Amino acid sequence: MRRTFAGPALMALAMTSAVLFTAQTVALAQDQPAAPLSLKPARAPDRRAVEPRIIEARAAEPRSASDEVAIKARMNQWTVGLAAGLPDGGFVRFASEMARTMDDGDNMRLIPMVTRGTTSNIADLLYLRGVDVGITYADAFDFYAKQAGLSNINDRIRYVLRFFISDVHIYAREEFKTLQDLKGQKIAVGTSGVAAAHTGPLIFRRLGIDIETVPVGGPVALEKLHKGEIAAMVYVASKPGELFSGKKSDPGFHFVPVPYTQQFADFYYPTSIKAETYPGLVAPDTAVETIAVPSVLAVYNWKPGSDRADRVNRFVDTLFTNLARLQQPPFHPGWKDLNLEAQVPGWQRYPYVDTVLERMRKEADVGLTPAAPGSLAQQERFEAFLASQAKAPTSKAEKEELYRSFLEWSRKRQK
Repeated sequence: MRRTFAGPALMALAMTSAVLFTAQTVALAQDQPAAPLSLKPARAPDRRAVEPRIIEARAAEPRSASDEVAIKARMNQWTVGLAAGLPDGGFVRFASEMARTMDDGDNMRLIPMVTRGTTSNIADLLYLRGVDVGITYADAFDFYAKQAGLSNINDRIRYVLRFFISDVHIYAREEFKTLQDLKGQKIAVGTSGVAAAHTGPLIFRRLGIDIETVPVGGPVALEKLHKGEIAAMVYVASKPGELFSGKKSDPGFHFVPVPYTQQFADFYYPTSIKAETYPGLVAPDTAVETIAVPSVLAVYNWKPGSDRADRVNRFVDTLFTNLARLQQPPFHPGWKDLNLEAQVPGWQRYPYVDTVLERMRKEADVGLTPAAPGSLAQQERFEAFLASQAKAPTSKAEKEELYRSFLEWSRKRQK
C-alpha cells in the first residue's frame, strides 16, 4: 500500500511546493522596479559567485512636460521638408544626397519625401504642411498658372538652382516624319507623375495637334511601339537617356524633330539629339533638333523675417556651403554640371540666393575659399570659352546650349 500511494503523494507535494514558490517569486518580482532596457550585449554570469545576489535597478527618471516641449521645439527648429518625387525617379537620388551632405544635427535636417511626381511637387509646396522645398520641372508652372488659375504662382514659388536639363525625345515609327504627322495618333506619354506625362501632352497642345495619349512609358512603351500598338512615345531625360543609351540600330524607327518655336520660348531651351549620343539611332554627322526642359530646385517664398523664411534661408546657406562636396564622388555626376548663375525661363529667383552668391564672390575676391569653388571656377572657364568663340551667342537660349557643349568638352578633356 505504501509503495502504491507514496509515489503520487510525493509528486503532489512537490508540485504544490513549486506552485507556492513560483507565486511568491512572481509576487516579489512585481514589487520590484522594472529594469531599464539595455542595448548592450548581455554579460555571462559570474560563476565565481557562491551566493546569489539581488541587483536593484533604478527606473529612468520620467521626463517632465517642459522637457518634452523643449525637445520637440529643438528637433523642429531647423527641419526642412523636401518634396522629391516618385521613388524610382531621378530626383529622389539628388534629394537623398542633399540630405546626407547637409545633415548638421539640430542645426539643419533635410527630410526628403517620396511624392506623387514632379508636377504634384508644386502643389505640395503650395499646400502640404512641412514642405518648404521641392524639385520639379520648369514647365510645371504652365499647369498651375493656366489650368489651375493661379496667376500669382510666380510670387509664391521661387527657384534656388537650376538642376540638370532634360531633353525631349519623341521616338516614332518611320512613317511619321513630323509632329503634324502624329495628329490623331496614339502616343505613349508615360505614367502619371513622370515628366513626359506632363511635358508630352503640353508640347502637342501648344502646337494645336490633337493626340490620343496612352499612359505607359519606358520599356513598356517601347515594346508597344515595336508591336505597332502606338505611333510614337515621349521620353524626357537628360542625355544620354537610359532607355536609348547603348541601343543598337533600330530599323523602321527614328527620333521626330521638335523645332524650337515661339510656343516654347517661356520654359524651354533649343537643343539637339546627336549621333555621338546615340550612335546606333542617329546617322553619323547628323543631329535631330528638339527642345529641353530644365529641372528646378524650388522653395516657397515665405514672408521675410518669418520663421519659415529663416528656415529656407538656412537651407540655402547649408546647400551652397556643401556644393563643393556634392560635386565630388561618390555623388551623382550631375552635380558637376550646375551653373550657379543659370536662370530658369519663366521663373524668378529666391531673393536670398542673390545674397549668398554675392557673399561668395566677395570671399573669392579677398582670397577666401568660396562655398562652392568648383562651380565659380567653372563659370570663369566658361566665360573664357565664350570669348574664344568666333560667334558670340545672341540669346540666353543659345548661351545655355553653348554652356552644355562646354561641359561636354570639359569632361572629354578630363578623361
